[in-house]
Amino acid sequence: YRFFEPATKWQIQEISGKRFAITICEDIWEEQPCPATQKKMYKDFPLEKLKAQSPDYIINLSASPFSFTHPGERREVLATASKKYQCPVIYVNQQGGNTDLVFDGGSMVVNPKGNIVEQLPLFSEDIRIIDLQNLDTENKATPLPSHISMIHEALVSGIHDYFTKSGFSKAVLGLSGGIDSAVTAVLACRALGSENVTGILMPSQYSSDHSISDAIALAKNLGMRYEIIAIKDIYNSFEAGLNPHFEGTKPGIAEENIQARVRGTLLMSWSNKFGNILLNTSNKSEMAVGYGTLYGDMCGAISVLGDVYKTTVYELAQFINANQEVIPVNSIVKPPSAELRENQKDSDSLPEYDLLDSILEKYIEQNKSKDEIISEGYDATIVHRIIALVNNNEYKRYQAPPVIRVTSKAFGPGRRMPLVAKF
Repeated sequence: YRFFEPATKWQIQEISGKRFAITICEDIWEEQPCPATQKKMYKDFPLEKLKAQSPDYIINLSASPFSFTHPGERREVLATASKKYQCPVIYVNQQGGNTDLVFDGGSMVVNPKGNIVEQLPLFSEDIRIIDLQNLDTENKATPLPSHISMIHEALVSGIHDYFTKSGFSKAVLGLSGGIDSAVTAVLACRALGSENVTGILMPSQYSSDHSISDAIALAKNLGMRYEIIAIKDIYNSFEAGLNPHFEGTKPGIAEENIQARVRGTLLMSWSNKFGNILLNTSNKSEMAVGYGTLYGDMCGAISVLGDVYKTTVYELAQFINANQEVIPVNSIVKPPSAELRENQKDSDSLPEYDLLDSILEKYIEQNKSKDEIISEGYDATIVHRIIALVNNNEYKRYQAPPVIRVTSKAFGPGRRMPLVAKF
């Protein structure tokens, strides 16, 4: 957050006898505090200075990135400003995805009563001609879509624009039969068209029959291409090469991760050969605690679910299946597992996702300390363990693909942390 100089006279433009105050993006966000200091954003609020110049209208030119709480917050900010300064606010927001950021549009006009009198759609370009002489009308605001609907649209928009703006049209991803890859596949098909998405099934000796059949059922439901490349023999060749050097040690995570890295290599090879962009399917819960393999399941050009907690992934799956079964029910209800060893479940090494995600959100989005979280009734041992996992796995996130942002605090440029530090 920066403290700007007071607004200058060039920000008032006179057109046809009317005076327009020109503001840029956060110039209008007087009441948004800085999370770290709880101070306001400006020492001298631009609208206070501009009001002294008697504008007839306020125009706000904005590039406001999406998070699922932001559209509602914007409405409140614009209503507050228009009523406080007794001046219509014309809010014009960017639309479309720029790598990790998605701009959701939603431009609107708010009259001095705080009523929304013109409203453009979210997540699509539109043009509206405004009659500035006829703004004293009742509120025309329509209810905002559900948070899960907006997250769905933001992710589809982010995928679509990442591909179109980089000049690519085809995507590839690994299909495991689990919920993360299933939701990612649906979003990709809706963003790019099913004919442009390929799913690669890579079963190992630990893959259940259901994992394979669920992945195939999903691909058929979506009308997308799928290929099966079994990795058992490839994995065995790695083991054979490493056995003389691993002799006398107990099999463990190193051997499990070979499977993930074999899959990552196969997916990257497909990407290189056919010019398909690889979509990463890791969710935010996994990225937060390091539950992923570098150069394995963390491969990809763009992370679709890296700002979506596991509990929200389940909500997305239910939203997708609201009218018909697109994602096989078994992919949703079965216990999540990486399937890197016999009978493996995520809950073997992680708390249940409801608990995990609740603590992660308080630590990451709400910036609460360990003691603050514990004071809310969470078990101290679990809180310390989860926060240690988050802090100790920054090196993995540093090497992860860009993450499409849908919350107030995504991993990446918006959350810069040192890889090694001592406090």
